[in-house]
Amino acid sequence: MAKARRRVGTSALRAVHWTAAGVPVGTGLLGLLLFSLGREDAWQALGGGLVVAGASAVLGGALGFLFGVPRVRGGSDEPQGSYAPNTNLEQVSDWLTKVLLGVGLTQLGSLGERLHDLGTALAPALGGEDGAAVPFAAALVLYFLVFGFLAGWLVTRLALPRVLTDADQALDLFLAGQDRDRRGDKVGADDLRMRAMHQLGLLGDSAAQPAALAAQLPPSAGSPTGPEGVVAEVRSTARRSALTADQVRDLFADGSEGRRIQALALMQGDPSLADLPSVLDAIEHPRSGFEQYHALLAARGLLSFLPGAEAQRLRDAVAAQLVDPQGIPYGSDRSWLAEKILSRLQETAFVPAQPAAGQPVPAASVPAAPSAASPSASPDGDGSQGDGS
Repeated sequence: MAKARRRVGTSALRAVHWTAAGVPVGTGLLGLLLFSLGREDAWQALGGGLVVAGASAVLGGALGFLFGVPRVRGGSDEPQGSYAPNTNLEQVSDWLTKVLLGVGLTQLGSLGERLHDLGTALAPALGGEDGAAVPFAAALVLYFLVFGFLAGWLVTRLALPRVLTDADQALDLFLAGQDRDRRGDKVGADDLRMRAMHQLGLLGDSAAQPAALAAQLPPSAGSPTGPEGVVAEVRSTARRSALTADQVRDLFADGSEGRRIQALALMQGDPSLADLPSVLDAIEHPRSGFEQYHALLAARGLLSFLPGAEAQRLRDAVAAQLVDPQGIPYGSDRSWLAEKILSRLQETAFVPAQPAAGQPVPAASVPAAPSAASPSASPDGDGSQGDGS
């Protein structure tokens, strides 16, 4: 109910914004239409007036853009990464606004004469140079110039900082993902890459975090706020944890979504703690898209350690969720990750299943140990030449 009310309130506010923007435009166009109907050649006057109004609005919008370009904050608020933001546009905006203001202030005394000259020059486009066309042409230019300036400034001021911030944050996430990849943390690298693509709007947010999940997950000292930060912290400390695989499996079997996601985060950080039946259960019967997303990440870390039969089970489970209309949404972060898992399952040479205790190991099933110079040994120890990304 609360979400529905917020949605209705947002829609009403958006409608008010569009109405507030449309009234000035409609007023100006209505005045142009009424003026054109009183001319001998109404269509010529209307066409010429529309061109003059459009050109004035574009010029005003460009000026508003120059005045509204945001500045990059200095010091600790700058985006952290290997690249510094390019401030050329900010500097050009600063120079041009100062020049325009300086020139405008020096010409204030002759402003009326300049407007009269402008109206005289544009009057033929509005159907003549009589006493009505000259002031109307000047007023039309001034009206749409001011409107374009205000619209350009508001759009730039409200939208451009958000776009630039999202781009900077996505770049930081991509760079952090590359660093994780170099250190061999493939799961964390894929997580950061998907978060970066979602930040840019390239992937749908199908793994939306449940509102009550933050209270269910255990707080971690020094971790970022929110479920994603807690999960990343649990994943990073998995290899230093004293938990065993049985304890992690019991943690998943606890039943609450917070415990299940905590167990999946531990499996992501340390594949030796992973339990394939638990991962499959979270993929096939997730409590939320957020849980299924982290189950797919846990499965991503298991790809190089699964015997052939278990790899087939994982492939079938992921493929079934992709084709199920109620499963993984197309074009989402889960869809991207599921398709990557399937491509890796087709490329990876699976570890053969281990024989039962007491049975001899067939010679054909013993894999040859790769030499130090073997090109098939990869730095992250997954037995493949790449992660398929």
